[in-house]
Formats: sequence, structure tokens, C-alpha cells
Amino acid sequence: MGTEPLDRKLAAILYADVADYSRLTGEDEERTHRALSAYLDAITTSIERHNGEVLHYAGDAVLAEFVSVVNALTCAVVIQRDLAARSEHLPHKRKVQFRIGINLGDVIVDRDEIYGDGVNVAARLQSLAEPGGICISESVHTAIGNKLPLAYAFMGEQAAKNIKEPVRAYRVKLEEEAAPAAAAPTSVQSNRRLVIAVASALVLVAIIGGVIWLTPWAPRSGPAPEEHVALALPDKPSIAVLPFANMSGDPEQEYFADGIADDLITDLSKVSGLFVIARNSVFTYKGKSVKVQQVAEELGVRYVLEGSVRRAGDQVRINAQLIDATTGGHVWAERYDGKLDNVFAMQDEVTKKIVAALAVNLTSEEAAVQSRVETKNAKAYDAFLQGWEHYRRGTPEDFAKAVSYFEQAIQRDASYSRAHSALAAVYWNSVWNGWWTQSLGLTSSPAYEQTRLYLQKAKKEPSALTHQVASEIAAHFRRSPTKALAEAEQAMALDANDPAGYLAMANALLKAAKPAAAVERVRTAMRLDPHYPASYLTRLGQAQLALSQFQVAAATLERAASRNPDNDWTYVYLAAAYGQLGRRQEADTALNRANGLRAKAGWGALTLETADHHLFRWVGDLDPVREGLRKAGVESGADWNALVTTGKSGLDVEGAATIDVSTAKTLHERGVPFIDVYKLWPQGHIPGAYFLELWTEEFNEVRLAETVDKARDVVIYSSSGGGEGRQAADACAKAVTWGFGKVYYLRDGFAGWKGAGYRVQVPSG
Repeated sequence: MGTEPLDRKLAAILYADVADYSRLTGEDEERTHRALSAYLDAITTSIERHNGEVLHYAGDAVLAEFVSVVNALTCAVVIQRDLAARSEHLPHKRKVQFRIGINLGDVIVDRDEIYGDGVNVAARLQSLAEPGGICISESVHTAIGNKLPLAYAFMGEQAAKNIKEPVRAYRVKLEEEAAPAAAAPTSVQSNRRLVIAVASALVLVAIIGGVIWLTPWAPRSGPAPEEHVALALPDKPSIAVLPFANMSGDPEQEYFADGIADDLITDLSKVSGLFVIARNSVFTYKGKSVKVQQVAEELGVRYVLEGSVRRAGDQVRINAQLIDATTGGHVWAERYDGKLDNVFAMQDEVTKKIVAALAVNLTSEEAAVQSRVETKNAKAYDAFLQGWEHYRRGTPEDFAKAVSYFEQAIQRDASYSRAHSALAAVYWNSVWNGWWTQSLGLTSSPAYEQTRLYLQKAKKEPSALTHQVASEIAAHFRRSPTKALAEAEQAMALDANDPAGYLAMANALLKAAKPAAAVERVRTAMRLDPHYPASYLTRLGQAQLALSQFQVAAATLERAASRNPDNDWTYVYLAAAYGQLGRRQEADTALNRANGLRAKAGWGALTLETADHHLFRWVGDLDPVREGLRKAGVESGADWNALVTTGKSGLDVEGAATIDVSTAKTLHERGVPFIDVYKLWPQGHIPGAYFLELWTEEFNEVRLAETVDKARDVVIYSSSGGGEGRQAADACAKAVTWGFGKVYYLRDGFAGWKGAGYRVQVPSG
């Protein structure tokens, strides 16, 4: 049976990118962002006026398609003239200048994206252009002929990556041209508002697929010269540690080989003088036959470490070799033999050899960390590695297995801080994902309590993971971002190469209403983890929405949804972006998908109030998202929201009875169930209370009915009065509209109960 032919077409492709972007942002980030935003607005308008279509906005780059090659080149000339005029008054070093490449060629069309040599050549031509200049292919030069009064300079045959034949290139001599002959009319108004994220050009390749419109599985041979690396090399030694081969002859030892490589990544990541690719990206090559040159090109590094592990009983052999991918030569290679009890010393020796080979100097703090022994118990370490293997898989079932192994590690070494951190991470991620029952066999409140206890123990000797979890919890539960920011800063300080630390910081910055800074942190995480998961794109899309960069946000969130179609909030954010862009039909589709996923989880349809409750965690200014959802057709939950009113003594709820703590005590003694909807466990809670958190939507009609029979009385409260009291009032209003019997609103909350001297239940530990 034949394969369906690919959909192809001939198109004129324009690719524009900022020259010297890193220097510009380094010297003045805010000024560069403002200029770039205005310039990309102008570029978009010009493209649309010349009957072109922007296909991608990513970072500081634009990819556009034209039916007419004349229109494409005319547009490019207009753009460069316009931008030159705008920056005429600026000193040269402050000018934001674009390079533009144009090609006429065959492209593959797949789901509104274009791929293939036609696009690759345009990207290569752009890199050949001077800042403020235009470079075109011979196919464009021939098609234009004398249709435009332009002069050209032949640049010779140029090699293009993954293109068999050299490309004959021409420079457009803008200094010798007359006015373009067929400028498009200026009466056509752009109907899009383009706002862009400040980012490095590297992110374009990350967002679009890891390599600039190249086929990532194309065969490569020979060394990987720096100019061929898809992601520009960092300004310090860069390395990727490939998964170590399991040479034990026992597939059950796969976790051990993976763990050795994983630990080497962790150890090297702690060295600030190195740039280390994250585990998530390098492990995509596990089990595949790849050349180190290919890995270096796709991940944007110079050095690659590969090796193998053989384990027989308590005997361990580690083989490792460090390769310079730009030459293909070995920098260092060694074999280490020893007992399992000595595996940490073997790992330390590998790390030291690499650091020495790359002439990297350790700070005194880094030297101290490198010499620290996490546990002297080999069996505890072995159990940890097995648990870590399951934790990395990220499913509810694997989380349950990870807990068992991590607990075994702690049983063998109660002071094993890394195992405590890992347990805190498992429990927290189970709470965050709503997996507390599947993974832990618990409800959310004791699951969070265990998170807190493990985190407390881990902080005796904290790791980057310890601070990441602490930052996420602080951002989740508290209105002030100060603690979340501080914890994320500590995580980044302990491991400057761990993308999770940058994502935690991005989360905290969004909570602090600093989305532009959050974008930069997400992009750093993407560079460290080029094969990043969908969650990176969702976080980036959130920040872009907060910056009112709706076109870019929509493209980002579309990619997130395609990678992970089961995240309901990705579709919510996407609907908000579509709403702001006036793309109502697409917004309807996104909302239907979101509400379908919410229904499967037992949650009600999205309302504006639901969005507010969820979104306050990640951004200080909700207006762009809220307005986008409103335009997308999301309705207010006014049927319950209107029941909450402000009286002389505070909030009241129509249909619910407001009670004081003495009445609450009487009801408690009668066995009436109490529901806490917002509480910090370290404060304690009313004995026997159930916890259904309003903000995470665990408090919904289905869950409440599972907890309390609808015909029974129920008392609803939160940690205190004031701001949290509003949450209890909202929860009471919802319970009334859901038809629960007698609903009591304990306005003074847990603080009032405790202040009256009544017995409280305080978490142990």
C-alpha cells in the first residue's frame, strides 16, 4: 500500500532575524524590548500590506510566506528602509537591525506549517546578510529579473546545512537602488496586533522544534564545526552527558546505569563554569544509535560525555570518554573499577577529570559541594536510584512506586537528605496534579502535610530540588511572592544548569507580576533543555498572555496543546489568546476541549470566577486573560457569586447561616461535618475537618457530595477571616446553589476558633 504523497507547493519565503541581539539585550534589556516590539509591529504590518502571511513569531525572528516573489522582495526593501529611518538618530551600537533572507522554493505543507529545503535556504540566506541588509537566492534573482529597479552583488556559492547542492546567493545593494516599482498600497490596515516576547534568537529553534527547520534525524558525519551547530555555543565550556550503556547483561540494572549518568549530570550542573544540558533532553537519545556530532549540533554543545556501566553483585565498572564534537577527538577517557560502596568516589573522580580537562575553576563553595557525600549507605543509594527512575517517568503509577523506593532509602539512612527532597517532590507533584489518591492513597490535605514534613527534613541539607519544591509551594499558597522568589533564587544558586530552577523562578515572577522577566527564565530553561516538554510552552504562553502578546501566545500554546492534549488549562489560556485575537471559532473549540477535560476530572464548566481563582497564582495582572476569556464567550458564575454580600459585620451569604465560633462548637459536638476550603497546614485545623481547597477546584459539587451527603448540615470555613474569609463565603455560596441542605458560614474561620481556646488539630513534626 503506497504512502500518501506529501502536500507541497512553491512559495516565496522571507526570514528576518535581529543582528547582535544578545549584546543589545545585555546592554539595555528594556530599551531593546521596546524597540523590538515596535519594529516587529511594523514588520508585520508591512508583510500584510504586501499580501504576505506571517507563519511564526518566535523571539526576535519572523518567518513569512508570499505568493509573489516580487511582493516578498518589495516588502523586505520597505522594511529595511523603514527601520533604518526609525533608528537614524541612534548611535550605531544601539541600533536594532534585522538581517533578511528570501528564497523561492519548494516547501512541504503540514497542518498550516511549512518545512523543507525552501525554508532552510531562507534561514541560511538570512545569516549571510549584513545587519540591515537583504540576501536572496538565485531563484529569487531570476524570478525578479528587471521587475524591480534594484542592484545586486553575487556572493558566490554558499553551503547550507543539510542541503546537498550549494546555494548561489546575491546581496541586494540597497545603497544603489531606486524606489521599488510596485510598493503595495498603504490604505490596507493591519487587523492584527503583534506584540513580541523579549528573547534570544535561540528560542526560535527551540519553539519550532529544536533545529532551525531542519530534519533532526538527518544523517550526519564528521565533526560538528561551530558554525554548523543549530544552537549557538554558550560562552563557557558546554557539555551533554549521554545515557550510559548498561553492560551488565541484566536489563534489571538499567536503572543503575541511568542513575550514574543522571548523577554525573547533577554533579556537573553544580559547576557554574560549565553549561550542562538537562537530563530530559539527553535521555531522548537513550537506546538510539547516534553520533556525538549529531548530539552536539542538536543540543548546541561542544563536548559530549558517553560511557557504560557494568555491575556484577557489588562490583561496578564505569567507562567514560569525553569527546570534542567540533574535532571528533577524545579529550579524556578512563575506566574505573570498584565496589558499590565506592561508587560515589568513582563518580567524583569522573567529575573532577572533566572539570580539569576543560580547564574550569571551581569556587570554594562548589568544591565543598563536590566533596560532600550524600549517603555512605550503598543500599540506600541503590533504592534511591530505583525510585528516581520511577519519579522521572511522571505517571501516578510510577509515583506510587517511587515513594516505596525512596522510603526504603530513608529506612536505610534516615539522614539521606536527597531522598527526603525526592519524597517532598513526589508528594507535592501528586497534590498539584490531583493524583493524591492514585499515587499516595490519600486525600489532598494529608498529602500536603507529608510534603511539608519531608521538605522540613530535606532543608537540613538542602539541594536545588528542595528549594524548587519550596518555591512552588510558596507561589501556590501565598499571595506574597517574596518567599517564592527567594527559594527559586536559592535553587538557581545551587544548580545554575537545572531548568527546573528557572521554571520555578518564572512561576514566582509571574506571581509577582513580572512576566517579561519570567519569559527570560523560561527561555533559559528551554536552552538548557532543548527537547523540553509541553509544560515549558504552557508557562511561556502564560507569560506572553500577561504581556498582551496574544499572537505569539496563541502560537506557543498551540504547540503546548499538540504536545500534551490532556492539560485543560493549556486550552483555557489558548481560548483567552484566541478571544483577544477575535478568533471566536477557534476559541470555542479550545473551550470545548477544556470543559471536556474538566468534566472528566469531576469539575464544572469554566467560569470567569473559576479562572480568577486559578490564575491569581501565576500572574499579578489578570486583565488580559480575563478579557480574552470574556471575548471567547466564557460566562460569569454570577448565579452563586451574587449571593455573597458585604454587611455591617463582614461578608454574608444569602441562603447560608452566618455563625460565630460558639455556635460552630455546638455543631461540632453534634457531629456536623466541617469543610476547610483554604488553609495552611502548619497553622492547624479544626479537629476532624475535611479539606477541599477552593483554589485548586477540589471544592466542586461532585467532591463535596462525595464528602458530605447533600441532605446533611455542613459548616464551611477557612484559615482565618479577612481575605481567606472571602473564600469560605464563595464556597458557601456555591454549596447553596448546588442544593446542599443547611449550609453554615463560619465567618471568623480557624483563627476565631483557635482564639476562643477550643481544641485544634496541629500536624505532627
